[in-house]
Amino acid sequence: MPGDVYPKVRAAAVQAAPVFLDRDATIDKLDALVQKAVNAGVDLIVFGESFIPAFPVWNLIYAPVDQHRFFRRLFDNAVQVPGPHTRRLSEIAKRHHVILSVGITEKGSISMGALWNTNLLFDRDGTLLNRHRKLVPTWAEKLTWANGDAAYLRPEETDIGRVGALICGENTNTLARFALLAQGEQVHIATYPPAWPFHRPGGVVHRLTT
Repeated sequence: MPGDVYPKVRAAAVQAAPVFLDRDATIDKLDALVQKAVNAGVDLIVFGESFIPAFPVWNLIYAPVDQHRFFRRLFDNAVQVPGPHTRRLSEIAKRHHVILSVGITEKGSISMGALWNTNLLFDRDGTLLNRHRKLVPTWAEKLTWANGDAAYLRPEETDIGRVGALICGENTNTLARFALLAQGEQVHIATYPPAWPFHRPGGVVHRLTT
C-alpha cells in the first residue's frame, strides 16, 4: 500500500557577482537570474550575503583610512526597507511566482551612515516575510555594518515549508540555529559572501609546498 506523499522542492543557490556598488544594475541582473532559475523549475532562489550592492571585501584588504570612498558608494547604493528597491524585489518575486531570498546592505531613513547586513525573504505573491539583520558583524565587517537583533529570528510559513535564514558566521552560532529549529524550521538558508580575500592586492601569494 502507498504511504504518505511529501512535497518536493527545487532550490537554486546563486553564485554570482553583483554589478559592483551599482544597486539598480545589480537588481536588473538579479531579475535576469531569477528568470533563468524559474525556467529550470525552481521554487526557492537564494542570493548571497550583501548581494545588493556588494560585499564590503575592502574591509579585509585596505586600511580604514583608505576605505572612505568605498563606504560612501556602499551607503549611496544601499537598500531602504521599506523603500522603492524593496518594492522592486517584491515585484520580481511576484512576477516570477518564486520564493526569493536576497542579501542586501540595508540603510535606514533616519541615521545617516548606519548600515546593516540584512537578508530579505519574499513569498511568491511578493509579500516581504522576513528582514533578518545579522546579529554581529564578523571581524573586519564591523567597519561597515552595525549590530543587528533577534527581532526576526524566526522561520516563515511558505508553501514549501517553514523557511529560516542565517548569514555567514551565524550558521556556526549554536543558539541562533537552535532558535530557528525550536520554532519548527524545515528549510534552512545559509548565505555567505561570493568571494573572500586571502592575500593583499598586489602582494605575494605564499603557497604551501610538500
